[in-house]
Order: sequence, then structure tokens, then C-alpha cells
Amino acid sequence: MAYAAVISLKQTIERLLNSSQISLVPPSKKFIKSAYKHVQSLQEALKRFDSCKNNNNERVNALDDEIGEKVRKFEDLIESHLSNQFLSQYEQSHDEDHEISHPSILSVETEELKQETDSFNETVKKMECEYIHELNNSACEEEDAVLSRIGSRGKKSKMVGLSDQFREIQMRLLDLTADPYNYYTSVSLVGMAGIGKTTLAMELFEDPLISSHFDCRAFVNVGQKYELKSVLQSILAQMNPEIEEVLKGGLRSLYDLKRMMYPNFKGKRYLIVLDDVWNNQVWGDLRRLLPNNKNGSRVLLTSRLQLVPYYVSDSNNYQIRLLNKEESWDLLRHKLFGEMPCPLDLERAGKKIAENCEGLPLLVVIVAEILSKADRTPKYWKQVTEKEDAVFMDAKDQILKVLFSSYEYLPQHLKACFLYMGVFPENYEIPRSKLINLLSAEGFLEPVAPSRAIESFSMECLEELVSKNLVTVHQKRSNSPYNSLYNFKTCGLHSVFWHLCKREAEKNKFSRVVNSYDTNLGEGIEHQRRLCIHKSILFANKDVYESIASISNTRSLLCFGAYHKYPVPICLEYLILLRVFDALTIRMYEFPMEVLKLVQLRYLALTYDGNLPPSISKLRNLQFLIILRHLNIIKSCIKSSYLPMEIWDMQELKHLQITGSNLPDPCGAILQNLSTLLDISPHCCRKEILERIPRLEKLGIRFDLAHDHDAKSLNWFDAVSNHTRTVKCVVVNPIPKSEVVVGPPAPLFTNIYSRLAKLSLSGFGYPWEDISKIASLPCLHVLKLRRYAFRGAKWETQDKSFRSLEVLLIEDSDLVEWTAGFKTFRCLEHLTLKNCHKLEQIPRDLYIRLNIELVDCNASAVACVKQMQEEERKKDRNFPKLQFLYSHGLFISRLALFLKRKMTSSLL
Repeated sequence: MAYAAVISLKQTIERLLNSSQISLVPPSKKFIKSAYKHVQSLQEALKRFDSCKNNNNERVNALDDEIGEKVRKFEDLIESHLSNQFLSQYEQSHDEDHEISHPSILSVETEELKQETDSFNETVKKMECEYIHELNNSACEEEDAVLSRIGSRGKKSKMVGLSDQFREIQMRLLDLTADPYNYYTSVSLVGMAGIGKTTLAMELFEDPLISSHFDCRAFVNVGQKYELKSVLQSILAQMNPEIEEVLKGGLRSLYDLKRMMYPNFKGKRYLIVLDDVWNNQVWGDLRRLLPNNKNGSRVLLTSRLQLVPYYVSDSNNYQIRLLNKEESWDLLRHKLFGEMPCPLDLERAGKKIAENCEGLPLLVVIVAEILSKADRTPKYWKQVTEKEDAVFMDAKDQILKVLFSSYEYLPQHLKACFLYMGVFPENYEIPRSKLINLLSAEGFLEPVAPSRAIESFSMECLEELVSKNLVTVHQKRSNSPYNSLYNFKTCGLHSVFWHLCKREAEKNKFSRVVNSYDTNLGEGIEHQRRLCIHKSILFANKDVYESIASISNTRSLLCFGAYHKYPVPICLEYLILLRVFDALTIRMYEFPMEVLKLVQLRYLALTYDGNLPPSISKLRNLQFLIILRHLNIIKSCIKSSYLPMEIWDMQELKHLQITGSNLPDPCGAILQNLSTLLDISPHCCRKEILERIPRLEKLGIRFDLAHDHDAKSLNWFDAVSNHTRTVKCVVVNPIPKSEVVVGPPAPLFTNIYSRLAKLSLSGFGYPWEDISKIASLPCLHVLKLRRYAFRGAKWETQDKSFRSLEVLLIEDSDLVEWTAGFKTFRCLEHLTLKNCHKLEQIPRDLYIRLNIELVDCNASAVACVKQMQEEERKKDRNFPKLQFLYSHGLFISRLALFLKRKMTSSLL
């Protein structure tokens, strides 16, 4: 991963040369600039690799490793030198004044690095020349066997599952009324590797209804190494047996093949399947050669990439889903037993094995192949379900050959971004905002345009990975266009891709996951750039602790996994070059003072209930500071907590999130780069504070109120800056009301900020009538009502209220009857009801078009929703089939095709 290392070094030197807080002592700047120029040149050389896909030149790959190693060592040298000088100057200033007073500008002398810099420049120059030479002499291999594509569709296997999508696409291919002008139509099947796109396309291609409907058909595997000539040869050979004989006799020129296309298709209704498409050029080239017979001809494409089908046709893009539990079991059983039934003593374990394949057909098939060669006994299959046997690991190793092309095809900056996803635990739901912040802080991504924010570029990289079906979208996001591909709040990796990430990241010294004690832990760990601890208790193991402590050059320590409420020893004093330290899953009883020596730190996230020390300002490079509390509710009797005054000296801060704390008066200071301020006390919303944060875009306010202190606290809303893009507010009453509050409307509802985007209320007990002010908020997208935020048996939602609301949660409520007025909740997409035991029904206009989640609710409400949605389906055959899931009182209704095609206008 030389490219990521080069970008990191380049940005390190840029910060050294351009920082307003660092003064380089002459002649340091001169030879540091010379190193910078060599790094820039090296970056341009490495970019050339992206233009030569599938380059398997061993020397090129070896040079990439050597360059990466050399660059990382030089960066270690520079940052170690800087850290030592910074700490030395901090200590001197403290000794002289006997109080904390840090110098505003740090003086840096790098003369003693001159010899190492000259050596680095000379070495990388030679490496660069050799790298370019090897690239030029290793043209990407092109496949010889063009004729092998002709008529070659592989062995057809029986399709199991996806019957709903098969029928839908089948009808689309046969429907002559779908196109108003009867033009030929392109239909695309999109999904991750191994999900069954080719199998589904083959099943459609061979379907008797479809084969009899079209006059002629062709099935062509395109692949990454697209060549128009071979594609045309394959199509023509399948259309006309006579042409196949001619082609076998001697290859025609591309010009001749193009001329043969039009007359061979003229007047015919044709179906062409282009399997495994990797770029937009395929359909762009082909459509110019096909006649428009206006008779319902079709071109069906399959691809791993979203950009291809979106380029082809938005309305005919089908995202192939994963198999559900029943379909996975049917496929596994078919592969193992054929048409014979599964023995009863194996069925329970078999279903669990199928479920562990997480819906990926290719993984099911490979697991079945491995099981077919092993003992078919209940004891062995139970071991497999509990993952005590290596079956799943072996299967994922085998599947890597299929997955690797998706990774290999990526440009180098996306490879680094993809590998970073592997630092999170397997099957982990990754918050998008957290991932973007971490990517921005790590320092291995560089925006194409210098003026572009790194956060924006990181978001673009993540969106590209989603579009290439490498990253899976989980929870939808509320405040972006619904039909957007990138409308998500959390994302993750399928376990097979996580397995690929873990392996490649470790091999490239990009990151190392530690999730269990291993006697071989120390082998290969010393050069890893990032350490990911998925079980915090491992710090208490002496061998693990010593192994981690030995990696003084690691840049990130990420503690994920289960929350650990007891303190564990963390070897921060040895990891002096850390940039990222995330330990939110470990409760800190005291602030870890070792952190203050990590002067290269850019991202710090802790769970800690105390106050920050004033010396936090030593961390001049810190961009993201996140301090969460162990207890969600801060007792109202505790005196207000203020951040240290020195927080205003931290000029690099972009993101500040400290639960329930107050910012002190700025005294003229400005936080020029701060754009996100979350979980702060309402006292921070004073005009004199917000004016000193000119780039603030996202503001999150948290009220923790006693029962009689709400009016005073809520008056701060008036001072919220007009240029703040989004405002989120959480209001919690530590002592929930046990009955309806009688009296004037709550101050929150009379003084509420009109541009509020997200609001969470808990424990107020006000009558439902008082919600009218909230209902009229024009920008409110998310509303969460918890712990009897409102009380009363009846809620009548007024006409045209909640016009912008997209997400609504009601948890712990005594609500019995709920009616919705005319044109209410017009934008609502997701409704969650939890512990609403008395609610008998939900307004009809909601449950015919929403994602609805009911958890521990009244059985009559559940039955009502199910019944009414089935009635809607009977009225409209295109109404999507619903899935009902029950688990421990959980009921979920998911309309996966929400507002699809012609339903869009009618439902809005």
C-alpha cells in the first residue's frame, strides 16, 4: 500500500511547511522542500498503476512494497523528531513559569535529519525510475481465446431462491406496453460478487416463456478486459450458425463485424445478455450498432457496479438482494441432498449453517461443497454451526478468488478506504459520520482539488464503494433525498468482504485486527500502521500488552467491540506517534494523562465522566475531540461542567462533542475550523460564543432538566446562529412524569427554534395537545419521543402538520387512539413504536406506505397493520409483497420497493 504511505508522508510535510504554529529554523525548510518534491513525483508515478488493471508483474508489486516501507520509515523519522522537539519545548515552558503556559509558536530544527533526507531522496528517485520502467514493460495481459467466448455460457445450475425478483424481471422483459414508443430497452441486474446475478440472468435467458418470445438470443460474458471485437463475434455466432462457421474459419476485422450487426438484427425481436459488465463503454458501443425495430427487443446487463446500470437506465435497474433464511436453507439442502429430503437429525443444524452464510449464494454453495466431503453427523454439523470447525474460514478463503477482482479493480485511494472498513468488527454497523471523521483524520486520503474539504472527499470515496457493491447500506438516513443511492446512516461489510479486508490489510501492513490471544501475535505486528483491538480485556494480558507496546510507530489504536466498564491498562506512553485513539468502548475513571504526550494526535474519543485537564491544549493537531459520559443522564444537582479555557487555543478542532459540558467565554478567541459542535449544554448557545465559531454547520444541544428548571434553560434558543445548517436537540427529564401535566404549555414548545432538524424528548408528561408547536416546525426531519414525553389516551394530529418529518419514534407511551389529519406526515419514511401496549391501531395513511417497526406493542395494532397492507396489495398487483418478521415480540413490516416506479406520484 505504497500510495497511502506516500499521501500520508506528503501531508505530514505539508503540515510542517505550512503550519502557522510551527517555525522551521533555517536551513531546514530548504531540504524538507526537496523531500517534498521527490514525494510529489513518486505519487505521480504510483498513479500510473491505476491505468494498467490486472497487472500481475511480481517486480512491480515488490517495488510497491519496498517504496511503502521506505516512505513509512522516513515519515517515522520526521514525526519522531517533531514529537521530541514539541514535548521538550512544552516541558521548558512549564518549568520556567511553574504553571501551564504553552508557547504559541513552536520552533523546529531539522538539520540533524539532513543526511537521512538526502539518502531518502536518492533512494526513492531510483525506485521511482525502476517502478516506471517495470510498468512500461509489463503491458496488461489480454486474453487470447476470443473464440472461447462464442456461445460459452458455462454450466447451467438450478436457481434456488429469488423467485420474486425472477418473476418481476421476467414480466419486464416480456411486457410490450412498458415502452411508449416500443424502443429496445436495457434492463440491469446489479449486486455484489457471488450474489447470483449470472445465475439469475441464465435462468431468465433459458426460461421457456422468454425463449419463445424472442426471435433470437445471445448470452455474452464481457468481463473486466472488455474488447468490442470479441463481444460482437460472440453475439453474431449465437445469432446465426452459419456466421459461427465463418468466424471459426478466420477472424474478421472489427469493421466487418460492425457491418454485420445491423442486417442480422433487422426486423427481429432480440434479447442480448451482457454478463459481468465493468464499464459504461460496452452499452455505449453496442447500442449504436443495433437497429431499433420497435418490437420490444431487450438488452439485459449484469454488473457489480451501480454506475453502469444507472448510466444505462434508471427505471430498469434491479438491485439483486441476498437470500433470506429459508432460501439459504433451500439452496444448501439442494446442493447436499438434491431432490432427497434432509435427515431430520441434521435439519436444525443445517438451517443454522445456512443462516451463517448471511444470504450470499456463492458462500452457501462453497460451504455445501465442503460439507459434502465431510461426515454428515449431527455432532459435526453442530461444531460447524458454532464455528468450532474451519468450514467457514475455508469457504471464505476459496471465495476470495471471486471477490478479489472487485478489490483489485479499485483505484489506489479507494483500496485504502476499503481496507480501512476492516478495522471495525465483523458484521459491525458502522455509523457513516464516525467513518467519515476517522477517514478524514487518518491522513491517507487526498482530495483531487486542493480547495475541497477532506470530509467531502471521504464521503465521495465511501459513496463510490457503495456504488461498486463493496459496502452494504444498513440504516437509512433521514435528511437526504429518499431515492438517493447514498441515503444511509450506517453501513458495513458482508463477512466475506471483511475477511478479504482483514487479510489484505495485514499483508500490506495497513492494519492488524486483534480479537483473541495468539501466541504468534508478535510476528508481523511490529510494522503495522494501525491496531484494532476488538476485545478490550486483551490489554490485561501481559503478552498482548507487551506486543502492542513494542509498536512505537503505529498511527492508530482503535478499541471496538463490546463495551468494557472496568479500566484496563493501555500502553499509550509507548505509542508516541498516534494520530487516532478511539477508546469509547472502555470506561475511563480518570483522564489518561499519557494522552497529553501524543502531540501528533488528530482524533481522540473517550468515555469519561470527569473534567478535561487544561493541558489538553498541548494537542495542537487535534481535529476531533469526542468525550462521552458513562451515564446518559447527568444528575441535575451536579454543578454545571465547563471545558477548560484552553479549549479555545486548539485551532485545528473541526469536531467537538462533549456530553453536557459548557464552553467558557472565548475572551476574543476564535475556533476558525470548528464545524460540528454536539451534545453541549444550552448555555453554549449564547451569542458571544456562537459568533466566535464562524464555520459552525451542525449544532447538537442537550438539555438535562430537573422538573422545575426547564423555563430558564430553554431561553438560550434565541441566540442560535443563523448560519448553522442543522440543529439537533435532546431534552431529557431525569424524573419522568407519572401523570399528565396540567398547566400552560412547556417553555420548549413556545420558544422552540424554528430551524430545528432533529428533536428528542423524554419524560415530560405533557398532553398531546402541546405537540402542535413541534408539528409546525418546517425543518424537523427526526422526532423521538421517549419515556412518556407526552401522555394521554388520544392524539389527534392536525391537518398539514409534520410536513417535513421523515423519522418518528414513540417509545414507552400510554397512547390508545391515534388519528392523522389531512396531508400529515407527507414525508414520513420510517415509524418505530416501542412498548406502546395500549395503542390499538395506526392511522391508515401511514401503514400503507411506510417502513414500520413495532416492538412489544398491542397485538391488535400488529394485526391491523398486516391486514390493511394485504388489502392494499389486493387492490394493486404491483403493490410490493410484504415481509413480516416476528422475534421476541418484534414485528417489522418492510416495503423494500417503497415508492417504486408508478407508485411514486400517487403516494406522495
